Amino acid sequence: MRPPTIRTLPPACHCCMSRRRFLASCGSACAAGTLTGATVNVAQGSLLQERRLKIRVVYSLHGPVQDRPDWPNIGFDFRPVMEKIENALRTSYPDMEFLPAMADGPEAAKKLVEADASEGIDGYIVWQMNCWNRVIQTLVETGKPCLYVDFLFAGSGGFLVYTAGFLRQGRQNVGAICSSQMEDFLAAVGCFRKLREGASAAEVAAAMNKVRVERTRPPGDLTCQEDPCPLLSPEETLRRVRESKILAVGGGWPRIIEALDKELGLPVVHIPFEELNQAYHQAETDQAREIATAWQKAASRIEDVSFETLVDSARMYLAEQALLKRHGANAISINCLGGFYGGHMQAYPCLGFHELNNSGLIGGCECDIRSAATMVVFTIMTQGRPGFISDPVLDIARREIIYAHCVAASRVFGPTGPANPFEILTHSEDRKGASVRSLMPEGYMTTTLEIAPERKEILLHFAKTTGNSLEDRACRTKLCAEPVGDIEKLLTEWDRWGWHRVTFYGDLKEGVYALADRLGWKVTVEA
Repeated sequence: MRPPTIRTLPPACHCCMSRRRFLASCGSACAAGTLTGATVNVAQGSLLQERRLKIRVVYSLHGPVQDRPDWPNIGFDFRPVMEKIENALRTSYPDMEFLPAMADGPEAAKKLVEADASEGIDGYIVWQMNCWNRVIQTLVETGKPCLYVDFLFAGSGGFLVYTAGFLRQGRQNVGAICSSQMEDFLAAVGCFRKLREGASAAEVAAAMNKVRVERTRPPGDLTCQEDPCPLLSPEETLRRVRESKILAVGGGWPRIIEALDKELGLPVVHIPFEELNQAYHQAETDQAREIATAWQKAASRIEDVSFETLVDSARMYLAEQALLKRHGANAISINCLGGFYGGHMQAYPCLGFHELNNSGLIGGCECDIRSAATMVVFTIMTQGRPGFISDPVLDIARREIIYAHCVAASRVFGPTGPANPFEILTHSEDRKGASVRSLMPEGYMTTTLEIAPERKEILLHFAKTTGNSLEDRACRTKLCAEPVGDIEKLLTEWDRWGWHRVTFYGDLKEGVYALADRLGWKVTVEA
């Protein structure tokens, strides 16, 4: 097993390039006009005027300093980030006027649009800086060209889901960029200059998207480490799935439970927080302390997590085991965020899920039944390999998809396979409790999946692992991988499937297609 590679991604807003290099990079897709007073060719071609383009820069976020648990994390100070962006814009484009503003949702965005009616705004740049603030939608409705930008490991969920929605709706006035390199963003900004040539909003956005395609890093070497992964037949997989059961604690989404039972014979049992809490309080204290001590010895690093917090996490692990035994189940998924933030739980389930997944059982995040069921099916098919539920991030500068979450196994090849290093840190969004950073091995092929029994469909892509990011923003485990195939297609399916994906080490292609044939389902390849 090749050991894990650890690296920190460059900050999403760094500006370490020369003016000469930037101007050269912008030429192929967006060169137009001069850097000083520009001559504007009006669409009719008869009226010329000289003025600076006015571009509204909108930061879609809760506030300048984050006051709640969400990506990137509570307490995050966006002010230096916004300052870097604005300095880079003004330095690179003195022929444009950039007007910064913040908005936390549709109402704030609507007020901006109303105010901009008298400002003569030519276009919008929208930085998605928290995941789900719905700001870009209102600005796209203006019909003006919009550049939509992901602040990686902060706004990535909304960026992916909303961008896929725009593509499906055929919205032509929005261009999108997701890169760890500031120069890629700046190259896309240059496309606003096309307005001086009389270009339409759709033509400007198309140029922005062309920048994204042209600046995506070319494919690398996708040769992988050998990894024999014997797969069960579809018949045996389904037989064992029908013997399985998922416990859904504190809710459950999406509503696919009836379809799971009908299509796969996989039942889901709802469990209230009260039953989990009862098992938590009944957990034997000495046993919990022994488990906490074992975690202390096994972890390669522990930071900001006390021994008593480890004991609380061990009690939650014992509670998870107790519920599985009581109900004859092999999978449990807990509404952990709602439960912990709402005061319904005393500890995060992350370390318990880490242990369950290492042992061939299923611990699934956020009561996401779709992903938990995906874990059940393919952990069975691979004879014990754990699925890694994640919130993915795309970075065109590195041609990577980064699978990020605060729960991950450290035995990616199954319970009897080698273990990789792991660290115990606080849960990222609120900096409380205990969660896991698993430093997974590089150089291996992975298969990423979601199942949709209600549509009789399996979503699929492959990627070669390339390392682990230590970026502090967002979830603790961040497995980096290079997708196999067209990375542009990875922008297209998030609106139908949601943000989560489940990643397994190994090439599961043959087994996935055989299972789909056996069930009469469709396989959708998203890259």
